Amino acid sequence: MVDRCDVLAVGAHPDDVDLGCGATVARLANRGLRVGILDLTAGELGTRGDTAGRRREAESAREALQAAWRSCLGLPDGGVRPDADDQVAAVVGALRTGVPRAVLLPHSGDPHPDHGAAAALLLRAVFLSGLARWRSDLGPASRPRLLLAYPGPRQLFEPTIVVDTTDAYEGKRAALAAHVSQFVSAAGPPTHLASGHFLAAIEGRDRACGNLIGTEFGEGFAAVGPISADEVAWLLGGSR
Repeated sequence: MVDRCDVLAVGAHPDDVDLGCGATVARLANRGLRVGILDLTAGELGTRGDTAGRRREAESAREALQAAWRSCLGLPDGGVRPDADDQVAAVVGALRTGVPRAVLLPHSGDPHPDHGAAAALLLRAVFLSGLARWRSDLGPASRPRLLLAYPGPRQLFEPTIVVDTTDAYEGKRAALAAHVSQFVSAAGPPTHLASGHFLAAIEGRDRACGNLIGTEFGEGFAAVGPISADEVAWLLGGSR
């Protein structure tokens, strides 16, 4: 169930937010912002795990990150489509219900087809959500003020903003550990995600991002369009 939030972190699959910006979610929650996590699909096409089990793992990960809530829209895994009106309406409904001031979303250059499609879907929905005459039945028009894109697990880019996540990084580790079906080798057939190298690479990237700003850990984001310095200050520690 979608509820009101200050920040909405969106991923195509149940572990995408945790991998891409989980420590930032934990940092924001720790400072008192209300953060919601929205998974577009249940990840039903994954090699490991089932829908019910992944839902339980995602909830445990939410608790580790101290997010206020986590919900799944139930869009088709492998079939996220920015040109599908029903999918756009579902995301607009979530935006108008949650009324987030900031949205963390997948980067459009992510090579995973669902991740790139999710980025395009979010950008279209963000625009339409602000139009009062578009699907007024979904609630009053609203539009986030700040959009930041996080990288996919196999994506490298030069970030516009790096968030120091050193103090919140244990929350990310705990969240990823909660996704047992995906990342624990003994939980299913051999996959790259469960090799141990995969999570080591994620942590290595976060250390490299932190190194850019002189901290132990960091998570990098790309600004989507021009961004307000005041909004960034609010997000990362300015006045509420």
